[in-house]
Amino acid sequence: MSIRRSSGLVGAVSLTLLLAACGSSSEGGSDASGEARTRVFAADNGKITIPADPKRVVATGYAVPAMIEADAPLVGISSWQRGEPMMTKDDLATYKKLPKVAGEQAAETNYEAVAEAEPDLIIIGVPAPVLGDIDIKRLESIAPVVAIGPTVPSAWRELSRKQSDAAGALKQFDVAKNAYEEKAAALAKKYKGVLPQLALGHVGAYGDAAKGTFQREFDGSWGTNIAVDIGAKYYGKVKKSGPGSQSVSEYPSIEELPAAFREADAMTYSVNADGSIPKPVQYVLDSKLWKNLPAVKAGKVFPLRYTEAATYGEAVKTLDAIDTSLAPLLNR
Repeated sequence: MSIRRSSGLVGAVSLTLLLAACGSSSEGGSDASGEARTRVFAADNGKITIPADPKRVVATGYAVPAMIEADAPLVGISSWQRGEPMMTKDDLATYKKLPKVAGEQAAETNYEAVAEAEPDLIIIGVPAPVLGDIDIKRLESIAPVVAIGPTVPSAWRELSRKQSDAAGALKQFDVAKNAYEEKAAALAKKYKGVLPQLALGHVGAYGDAAKGTFQREFDGSWGTNIAVDIGAKYYGKVKKSGPGSQSVSEYPSIEELPAAFREADAMTYSVNADGSIPKPVQYVLDSKLWKNLPAVKAGKVFPLRYTEAATYGEAVKTLDAIDTSLAPLLNR
């Protein structure tokens, strides 16, 4: 399901409260009467009674890569083409063989296909505003539905955990999380002598050349939040904060490029998974205003791949890409 990306890291206290809201983590199985055990789970659509140990899960939207990575018992998923380049070979094979019960858009949900999958739990990974494109009551007639959708870009950490928790698949989730945190810590140590001292600026992939705008991303946005985990600091803040990604990115006119990045010691910008440059970014790079920026003249410009990572496994690839791109900093 295609959702335009909607940041800042959620603190430990917030995470604790979030996880507590998920309800008990009781063991699965059946009670003395043979009835399947259930628990109450706090989701975007309310407190939902779900199986304590789901056996057949349907996942859509951002829940798709998280559920595949966590080895959840999936029986159907939505299409998630944007995530294919970031999947491992095994995860991509799983993704391709799973029945597709929905398309890239939330409105492209095939309710008959969902019913045919006979799920005992449905996890909807779309932002709350997009839930209106889905007939939740129709899905609820098939199985319990928990909506756990994206909020701010950096919240993929907590949201993927919550999705995995709902599906009873935290064990594999924790493996991926630990691998990511170990690599991030190693890279933070590797770059501690140079990266934290730099005032960084970032050009995102969602500007609109037709309107003469570019996307500036600050700490916690899609293009920046993983780099922040290894010591990067993107200076400044949005002029007019709004919900979701509007709190960590903005869309100035191209004429504002010098004012936006004049103080930047170095620049990063989002590129596609294959390294090609998105048109909104190329529009910026072709500008004389860009070429006259101090950081650009100094040659301190670095492309970043896999900026749409939304799981710990995907984010490991992002860390590797960041390391490859920023390596010249260590030789200066």
